[in-house]
Amino acid sequence: MTAQPALDRASGPSRDALSVLHSVFGLPGFRGAQGEIIRHVTEGGNCLVLMPTGGGKSLCYQLPSLLREGCGIVVSPLIALMRDQVAGLIEAGVNAAALNSSLTYEEASDIERRLLAGDLDLLYVAPERLVTPRCLSLLARAKVALFAIDEAHCVSQWGHDFRPEYVGLSIIAERFPDVPRIALTATADEMTRKEIVARLQLTGAPQFVSSFDRPNIRYEIVDKQNATTQLKNFIKERHAGDAGVVYCLSRAKVEDVAAALSEAGIPALPYHAGLDAGVRARHQDRFLNEDGIVIVATVAFGMGIDKPDVRFVAHLDLPKSIEAYYQETGRAGRDGKPSTAWMAYGLSDIVQQRRMIDESTGSDAFKRVSVGKLDALVALAETVHCRRQRLLGYFGETRAEESCGNCDNCLTPPKMRDGKVLAQKLLSCVYRTGQRFGAMHLIDVLVGRLTEKVTQFGHDKLSVFGIGRELNEKQWRTVLRQLVAMGHLRADSDAFGALVLTDSARGVLKGETAVMLREQPEGARNRAVRGKSRRGELAPAADSPGGVANPALHAALRAWRSDVARQRGVPAYVVLHDSTIDGIAAMRPDTLGELRNIAGIGDKKLEHYGDELLRIVKSTDG
Repeated sequence: MTAQPALDRASGPSRDALSVLHSVFGLPGFRGAQGEIIRHVTEGGNCLVLMPTGGGKSLCYQLPSLLREGCGIVVSPLIALMRDQVAGLIEAGVNAAALNSSLTYEEASDIERRLLAGDLDLLYVAPERLVTPRCLSLLARAKVALFAIDEAHCVSQWGHDFRPEYVGLSIIAERFPDVPRIALTATADEMTRKEIVARLQLTGAPQFVSSFDRPNIRYEIVDKQNATTQLKNFIKERHAGDAGVVYCLSRAKVEDVAAALSEAGIPALPYHAGLDAGVRARHQDRFLNEDGIVIVATVAFGMGIDKPDVRFVAHLDLPKSIEAYYQETGRAGRDGKPSTAWMAYGLSDIVQQRRMIDESTGSDAFKRVSVGKLDALVALAETVHCRRQRLLGYFGETRAEESCGNCDNCLTPPKMRDGKVLAQKLLSCVYRTGQRFGAMHLIDVLVGRLTEKVTQFGHDKLSVFGIGRELNEKQWRTVLRQLVAMGHLRADSDAFGALVLTDSARGVLKGETAVMLREQPEGARNRAVRGKSRRGELAPAADSPGGVANPALHAALRAWRSDVARQRGVPAYVVLHDSTIDGIAAMRPDTLGELRNIAGIGDKKLEHYGDELLRIVKSTDG
């Protein structure tokens, strides 16, 4: 693509940020703390920015890069993220490029030449490349406007996505002390924030922490029974034809789930590190460029993916922490439209994650922190109260309202019952059988099932044999899982997942500790959560019947966008976001001036596409 002339910086940092926001990005104003952050960085200040996915983090470094003299250097961990952001900036008329391992020597040399010539506004660089002597020498000879460290939680060993190559980024402050640094992430608890500040030498710099709330996302967690079948039903009933991401822990499970969804008529593609690089690239491109594709992936997929119309994120395995859960679910609904974070969760998830922590090569301190993070996530999964309150509370944020009206617990409040006797029966069974057996065997003993294993160990002769016949196997699993979540039981990794009593179990067995259990009506928690939120019925998605101002025009605009995206080799949302198409369909502009006032139409997009868009509007009946 032919390079555009670099944006005029004749007036330097004093240029009006709002005018650049409007002319380049086609946006009418700033959201939240964006304006304050942009002013601070433009004036040469360092800062840490915590802002939820879809909250507008990118503008916080893109705009100062255009307002300051020189080129903004953006440290980004993923080639896909760089590619999409660069494509979007070029569409807006910004001179942007990326230095990463996908380039040939000639391509990289050309980008380096453009940087030194002052022909770039923004340059995205992989962390492992930035810290090389060659790249540091290059930057020392260039005029650098700022350094932006995106996905900054990757510098922290306590974060959910630690990247060793990020640790070396401390060299930025040492080599370029007078160049402003802005670190950005969508999620970091207090411990992670402190390490970001220490590693990137941001001590004393302001921290801009936006609300972590994503009110358009509905949080739902169901009891795992047959997770793949539950997932198929969820998609067919709630998100047929929608783009979504499904996370699984293992590569084998990714393949199996993708195949099962495809057989059920749901267009699904697998994505994991074991696939050929070409296959991964094709699957990711289809997900980005086509409508209604479901990607089934390991957690390596999605960081930095800018696709705005992901309508659901589903977990078939428990993530490692609330940070990971928040980061992954945050890939849904970046456009602000109603979306769902759905997870199937069971006892085996807790046992599996605890085993992975215990068998890891990390230090004892790291294992303690990991267990604490897992316990916090289990508490979120088991809570009978508002999930959003619990989620936000983890990040130190409180809500005025007790109910969010948009999570499963608020929409279908679970009932509680006194579970002391049930807990005593189960804990007694664990004790009497020697604390050497897993959930299935314990339940067999409780319900009085004469299996070969039960008779082999003589457990049919114990006083606890058959004392739990009032519950079925599924109900006992629910009780067992809740006792693990409460900390009265834990999985022993040295005994292949055997359940053992903890110190707190003594108080339960003596009747000194109250135990309240969530009552699980048959099938109630596994049906799709429907109904109204406290703020009323959620708005339908843009492409759902009745959710579009002008369906014929909307369809014509989407078809045109798909053709343009295919010709230019970029994702459709890089050409125009869904919200911009919605605005055009609703406003039906007659002139270029009216079109220019729609959010998302900047000067370059008006120049490139204005006449075509007006032609489509005029040729489509209202």
